[in-house]
Amino acid sequence: MAMSDSLNTDQNENRVHEKYDFIVIGSGAGGGPVACNLALKGFRVLLLEAGGEDEPLDYQVPAFHARASENEALRWDYFVRHYGDIDQQKKDEKFRTEQDGVLYPRSGTLGGCTAHNAMVMMYPHNSDWDYIAKLMNDPTWHSKNMHKYFKRLERCEYIPKWKFWSRLWSRHGFDGWLPTSIGDSTMLRQDKVLKKLTGAVFKESIWESWHTTPNPIKRIFRIILKLRSRLDPNHWRLIRKNLEGLSSIPVTIHQGRRAGTREYLQQVRKEFPDNLVIKTNALVQRVLLDEHNKAYGVEYSIGPHQYRADPKYKKADTFKAEKAFVEREVIISAGAFNTPQLLMLSGIGPRDELEKHHIETKVNLPGVGKNLQDRYEVGIVSKLKENIPLIKGMKLRPPEPGEEIDPQFSLWLQGEGPYTTNGATVALIKRSKPDLPDPDLLIFGLLGNFRGYYPTYSQDIGREENIFTWAILKAHTSNANGCVKLRSSDPCDTPDINFHYFFEGADTEDDLESVIDGVETVRRIIDRCGDLIEKEIYPGEVIKNREDIRSFVMNQAWGHHASCTCKMGPSSDSMSVVDNRFRVHGTKNLRIVDASIFPKIPGFFIVSAVYMISEKASDDIIEDAMQDDL
Repeated sequence: MAMSDSLNTDQNENRVHEKYDFIVIGSGAGGGPVACNLALKGFRVLLLEAGGEDEPLDYQVPAFHARASENEALRWDYFVRHYGDIDQQKKDEKFRTEQDGVLYPRSGTLGGCTAHNAMVMMYPHNSDWDYIAKLMNDPTWHSKNMHKYFKRLERCEYIPKWKFWSRLWSRHGFDGWLPTSIGDSTMLRQDKVLKKLTGAVFKESIWESWHTTPNPIKRIFRIILKLRSRLDPNHWRLIRKNLEGLSSIPVTIHQGRRAGTREYLQQVRKEFPDNLVIKTNALVQRVLLDEHNKAYGVEYSIGPHQYRADPKYKKADTFKAEKAFVEREVIISAGAFNTPQLLMLSGIGPRDELEKHHIETKVNLPGVGKNLQDRYEVGIVSKLKENIPLIKGMKLRPPEPGEEIDPQFSLWLQGEGPYTTNGATVALIKRSKPDLPDPDLLIFGLLGNFRGYYPTYSQDIGREENIFTWAILKAHTSNANGCVKLRSSDPCDTPDINFHYFFEGADTEDDLESVIDGVETVRRIIDRCGDLIEKEIYPGEVIKNREDIRSFVMNQAWGHHASCTCKMGPSSDSMSVVDNRFRVHGTKNLRIVDASIFPKIPGFFIVSAVYMISEKASDDIIEDAMQDDL
């Protein structure tokens, strides 16, 4: 069929099929809130989610988040390359030859990756927003304005409402759709082992202030601040002053259960079923564009397990292709891997890449799939001389049929105990170098053995009761050389993903040095634990000096905050994909709202920033719709 005939057929179907005001593709931290917010404003929204809506205990129980990422009902398994150099890549013990990559867990279910993440909700740095405001010459992106979106979506549950001044000065949000809480600190104080580990981090924090603050007055002031209490990373004072030190870990947990976009979607659908239509197991194959590159609908197929990242994938030619049409806009929120893939399948992307797969180029955007960024993370694992009392008898999994439940699961059923947390015990925020404008290292303690992602990794975390991991996360990485390319023109196929770590990237020597500094900090913390530590089991005593650590980091680092593959930028930047209002360059009625639009990766944990841009995008989309109606 000729292209003009196909277009006429689509437009004829357009008149017959039911239309929506908006179609949102993807239900994660970007798409889920946008769909809800538009529906709440009275628009008719179709949300298409490629996964299902299963809700196993692995989803509900916060401590089971690693299991959720490997639960067959929820997971999509990507295998990515960290290096193009195969010899270097094979040095990573997590590398799997048969998949030619390292496991990168994603979630194919309602709520997207908010259904398996660690639920950490930490505000990004103000500089992340100020950079975008300057880049786009748009004051609405300035941090003073962006903070209102965090306040709007947050329902802070860890500051009592009767503490008026705390509520006022913290500038938390208390009426939003997303609950935030902090784990019960009495669990740490009552556990003698965890108390010692926390004390060691506190000592390191004090030592850092004394030795890295040259001004004696500031030195004393910072130490007093750290002696008073743990920092709340979402308190406006910390956000504004970029303070370092011992930190609490806010999480999106409500009454001991996971909370995220799924709950928001289900609530809005229940209250406004005519406004929000959710179709799960709906794999979008392409965005429909007319001769003027105006998006007027999508083509998708209905059926479970269509995508090859699904562990239950089954090839089926019987999935019926369907189309849906819009009066206003199509909004892509498929994530840093699938959004560029869908754009390219729709004819939007680098011309050479599209021609390689015999896809007609409708909009030549060289930046689609480029600029892929992530954190660098490593774990330092210690064996303790005694078991951790808090996890005595813990199985770290749901009870099997007929099996006696463990003590921690009994507590969870009552809304108490360690299963109501994500397993993180204490965190230290710090700068790897004193002159950095923002803290760039987050070091946090985890119950169990965690060395990164590989098949069955979740089963190894809780095998022993005397294993503790210090995870090191490097924020504000400078490597932007990663890329997402099409593996084929088949919408069911996974893309080809390569992050091009460290020396394959650009300007990343500082990143590597920062992670090394993080490892050395952790080893100082371990030394401060006294006789509590039996030995470091990973990477172990064979990794001794700074050069050894360098090799360890280069070989074993990982990440799980992929972003920036459809970056925001001015039209003068040939590698930019969207403008300051999320609109795809060279198209009409097409926007992207997800982690792919960031020009640089923000903050420590990216989900808070994605939630915030989702709220901002909702305002922009609604404002433009109102203008169109005038």
